[in-house]
Amino acid sequence: MRSEETLDELRGYDLRIIQPTDGYRFSLDPLLLCDFAGAGEGGRVIDLGTGTGVIPLLMARRCPSSRIVGVGVQEGMAALAVRNVAVNVRADRVEIICDDILSIRKRFPASSFDLVIANPPYRKQGTGRISPKAGRDRARHETSATLADFLETAKYLVSPTGTVAFIYHPVRLVEFCTAAAALKLALLRLRMVHGNAGAAGRMVLLELVKGRRGDLELLPPLFVYGADGEYSEEMQRILSGPVR
Repeated sequence: MRSEETLDELRGYDLRIIQPTDGYRFSLDPLLLCDFAGAGEGGRVIDLGTGTGVIPLLMARRCPSSRIVGVGVQEGMAALAVRNVAVNVRADRVEIICDDILSIRKRFPASSFDLVIANPPYRKQGTGRISPKAGRDRARHETSATLADFLETAKYLVSPTGTVAFIYHPVRLVEFCTAAAALKLALLRLRMVHGNAGAAGRMVLLELVKGRRGDLELLPPLFVYGADGEYSEEMQRILSGPVR
């Protein structure tokens, strides 16, 4: 461990995550997304914009026989992700690639994955508050790849029988749906995430497929906190993970 890093536990998943003290630090979003996405055993999973590798590690715990790839463009974060894999799981199960998602077609043929998962930056360049802490802005603001790029890459990578799962900010939900429709990605499931029953939606979970049609299933909202201010029963279930 370095002085500018912390080692944090996700006990329900038996994971230890190395994170920068002042840079990007994971929130509840990866846990919500992995719970929403699910994955069949033995499938191939890829995480676009992997950061410190939290999503690949969560999916490795949830789906012990799956093979998982995490792709991230920031060299420092990708190096942390490699270290996190080494600390937690066998390296032959989770692979970390430092590359831009715009170049990913050079690495994988079309329809290579059963599940494509993404927690992409949700703010456009030049919008929103700028964080004074290095690394956090690149996790929140689009840089080389836009929302449309993430969706187009997901479509290329997912198999016709597979699924795509995103977590995104609801302020851009209309733009998300428009971009997905333009790519002929069908939206099959949508779930809003709220802080509590009286709060506006803070994030939205979306599942898409290519080459298939289906009716949209609007799921019940997910509340992070209950009326007592503690984690809701569902959030407690998600945090408890698969480790008993």
